Amino acid sequence: MTAKRDEPSAADLFQQWLASSWASAARPGAMPAGADGANWLKAWQDQLQAQGLAFPPAATPGPFAGWEGRTPAAAPQLSFDMGKLQEVQQRYLEDTRALLKAPGAAAADGEVAQPAPTSRDKRFSSEAWRSNPLAAYAAQSYQANARALQGMAEALEGDDKQRGRVRFAIQQWIDAMAPSNFLALNPDALKKAIDTQGESITRGMHNLLGDLRRGHMSQTDETVFEVGRNMATTEGAVVFENAYFQLIEYKPTTAKVYERPLLIVPPCINKYYILDLQPENSLVRYAVEQGMHTFVVSWRNPDASLAQATWDDYIEQAVIQAIAVTRQIGGQDKRGGQINTLGFCVGGTLLGTALAVLAERGQDWVSSVTLLTTFLDFDDTGVLDLFIDESFIRLREMQLGQGGLLKGQELASTFSFLRPNELVWNYVVGNYLKGETPPAFDLLYWNSDATNLPGPFYAWYLRNTYFENNLAQPGKVTVCGSPVDFGAVDIPAYLYGSREDHIVPVAGAYASTRLLGGPVRFVMGASGHIAGVINPPAKKKRSYWTLDDDAALPETWGEWAEAAEEQPGSWWPDWAQWLAGHAGKSVNAPKTYGGKTHAAIEPAPGRYVRAKA
Repeated sequence: MTAKRDEPSAADLFQQWLASSWASAARPGAMPAGADGANWLKAWQDQLQAQGLAFPPAATPGPFAGWEGRTPAAAPQLSFDMGKLQEVQQRYLEDTRALLKAPGAAAADGEVAQPAPTSRDKRFSSEAWRSNPLAAYAAQSYQANARALQGMAEALEGDDKQRGRVRFAIQQWIDAMAPSNFLALNPDALKKAIDTQGESITRGMHNLLGDLRRGHMSQTDETVFEVGRNMATTEGAVVFENAYFQLIEYKPTTAKVYERPLLIVPPCINKYYILDLQPENSLVRYAVEQGMHTFVVSWRNPDASLAQATWDDYIEQAVIQAIAVTRQIGGQDKRGGQINTLGFCVGGTLLGTALAVLAERGQDWVSSVTLLTTFLDFDDTGVLDLFIDESFIRLREMQLGQGGLLKGQELASTFSFLRPNELVWNYVVGNYLKGETPPAFDLLYWNSDATNLPGPFYAWYLRNTYFENNLAQPGKVTVCGSPVDFGAVDIPAYLYGSREDHIVPVAGAYASTRLLGGPVRFVMGASGHIAGVINPPAKKKRSYWTLDDDAALPETWGEWAEAAEEQPGSWWPDWAQWLAGHAGKSVNAPKTYGGKTHAAIEPAPGRYVRAKA
């Protein structure tokens, strides 16, 4: 239902309401009566920029790229369900009336009223927020306005993508404007400043300057970790390298190994050592301990020399080349043998494409494929799909399609702002307002170790996957001269999806079961995109779900989830047992790196993984 012709437009109501509500929540009295909402918002943005802040945040060009020059007149017209809108307004009035009962006012019995709890939001859970009337009011006012803004977004009418964009943008604004993010409104930070006689503020400024020099916000104590010293320490050697990758062969820890080597293809948008963080949580080390003759692709961090590299280059010169070299070192090429493969995230998409190319060429080089949190079908991509449309794609093609580099920090910031409270504002408060050093956490150290991408590769990937979903359509695209048809990949496949994954939603990972031509086993793990995958058995944490009858996989993930059974602990042993069934007989473990065809170049983890974006 849209507003009547003689009423202000819904877009005008939303804009005016947004301005006035945030004026009362964030800066009481900042907007004079009768001030124009758009002008107030512009003035508020100018004030933020004067303080070195901005919204949309300047460090997040990913989702917001291409919006910099747009004006309110260029935005789509909005319409609302007026019934829902009235419910939101009624709830807001009730919240406002409750706030007018100011903390500290005299109660009926003469006692002084205490601030009400500010809900279970951990940002406002400390006693300082409850016992300080001003802080309690700021938190409660913020939460009332946040609820109203979220309700307004839910009342929006229109297509799902437009509504999702509004919800995302509103949530970014809500998270950015929390009173906990501002020193003057954060009683925890103020108390710490008083208790330390200002030392916490000095440390916070030191942390801020250090992060500015590094070019990213610290999410962990980066002085604790070093690649090759206490990260990526599984023993091995680089046995091949070209302009795109180094191939690492790992030293067996068992007297016998399976005759078919295992090649792991990690995502090229990150460093490979997410799979080899530390000995106790290394999937690479675990595979070696299971008797797998293991190889890993270590991607080069692209510089200007790779500014023209394409998706085809990464398939032919990297993934297919890595498969060929692994076969040579394992001796499989001489007897027409095969290897096993594993791809993670974008590495899985690259691997799946390479296997389709090999199938079209009639090169039967691979015995099985494991895909971890991987898209082959990009129909259901979650929040990442919200800002990808024709205008966005054309902009990125114009910027990068003919050459250039997508900077690694842009990618890292984009993914961080998918969960801003946990991965951005939490560290603003801790690092800068409180002057704390974040705790040492290997996964977050890896997360901040960014990787560039070649522009043509990135532009092709955006259009043919997230936007047009061409890879999933048999024969729609040609890669390395071969039409891509995942149905031709007629080999056993082990597919894994994480239940709470916000980057590759589990339903999107499950969609690959309908594309591949061979028998498929699907397993779902608990937790998210990374924590669900990196779940070693020794930790005895989380759980996973399986379906006994893999031969009769349901059409949809929802149907699969209803029938699946929960299993305690890590999914790794389930995968190792499955993989052993496709790895061939046991043979003596190799005594030297590289076999007879490739000499060791340098010890693992090699040079490429140490290069910074």
